[in-house]
Amino acid sequence: MSDELRVDGRRLDARLERLGQVGGLEGGGVCRLALTDADRDGRDLVVGWMRELGLEVRIDGIGNVVGVRAGSEAGPPVMIGSHIDTVRTGGLYDGNLGVLAGLEVVETLIDAGVETRRPLAVAFFTNEEGARFAPDMMGSLVFQGDLPLDEALATRGIDGAPLGDELQRIGYAGAAPVGAAANPVHAYMELHVEQGPVLDIEGVTIGAVEGVQGISWTEFTATGVSNHAGTTPTRLRHDAGLLAGRVIAFVRELAVEFGGDQVATVGSLELKPNLVNVIPNQARFTVDLRNTDAERLREAERRLFAFVDEIAAAEGLQVSHRALARFEPVVFQAEMVDRVERVARTLGHSVRRLPSGAGHDAQIMARMCPAGMVFVPSAGGISHNVREYTCSEDIEAGANVLLHTVLELVEPVAGAGREGI
Repeated sequence: MSDELRVDGRRLDARLERLGQVGGLEGGGVCRLALTDADRDGRDLVVGWMRELGLEVRIDGIGNVVGVRAGSEAGPPVMIGSHIDTVRTGGLYDGNLGVLAGLEVVETLIDAGVETRRPLAVAFFTNEEGARFAPDMMGSLVFQGDLPLDEALATRGIDGAPLGDELQRIGYAGAAPVGAAANPVHAYMELHVEQGPVLDIEGVTIGAVEGVQGISWTEFTATGVSNHAGTTPTRLRHDAGLLAGRVIAFVRELAVEFGGDQVATVGSLELKPNLVNVIPNQARFTVDLRNTDAERLREAERRLFAFVDEIAAAEGLQVSHRALARFEPVVFQAEMVDRVERVARTLGHSVRRLPSGAGHDAQIMARMCPAGMVFVPSAGGISHNVREYTCSEDIEAGANVLLHTVLELVEPVAGAGREGI
């Protein structure tokens, strides 16, 4: 197959813009939290495009959607995937690029008359962000089989809604089975914006992703005593808010001390009774720890829990915690990373190897098949933000690397396709 075959960048841009209008926010960006009405409308749009391309659409019990183009031989497909759910103030590219680039790859092959030996699938997974239901990457976890379907369906969102009920309400509780045995996949590829600054700062077009950082999400609830803010001496206070404040500072200091790839974030904080003149009797907050090194991540967790216990004891507070998500670091197979790098260079693009600081469905799919990722730059390193932006030239470059990487995996049928392609 000649490397002259290319995607239609304008067509891909148009789909990204159209999907970005579903749940679009005033002033830019998009809000399509998982299983909301906006998510349903986005799903309907993408499924419509899948059917227009003649894909066989399958929807499973957690609402994952897979569109399959048959190969000349039956067997496990090569899958291109990502997600279309967003955070509350998301951009147009996070997740969406991977799914719509997958459709663009399929349409490019159809237009060129290219048949493939293996089937080619395009998938979008439910609740990848974890912004409404925990954990993140939920759909791919159920698809792959490490999260039982019943457990996922019983999950309640931040708004109290049961996931299973919401899935039924929006019409995406499908009948296709879940689990790796029911869903064999030959290989998985995902195109994604970097969501960080490395490629943009260095002026590199393509990232060959070596793996994904380990992720630890924990929710802490500290309970103290509400009392008058003016009349209660400092030495007699049991201030739940103090613990939250100390942890916010501690995790930043911990990340600086560890250096390297260690990051730490307190991203959600709620105080009760949340009044200006009342000492908080409850603080509920989350801590997000990430590291590419499994041992360093475990050490960060140990230090965090020891610090929380120390401050709670000193302040006379009761503390409970629950795990929201826990993923070990993932290293992609060297063959997949090498392939992305080689294809990118063959197509004339600058490329560097790097890890992913964000979680992706690819890290879950790597448990069941060879998986790889292609990154393109995020302007200013900004993501999970309405100002998220990747230029059309980089989008097209990434989609062409995806196309030719996938072509090697699906194996074009000899002699198929238009003359001169």
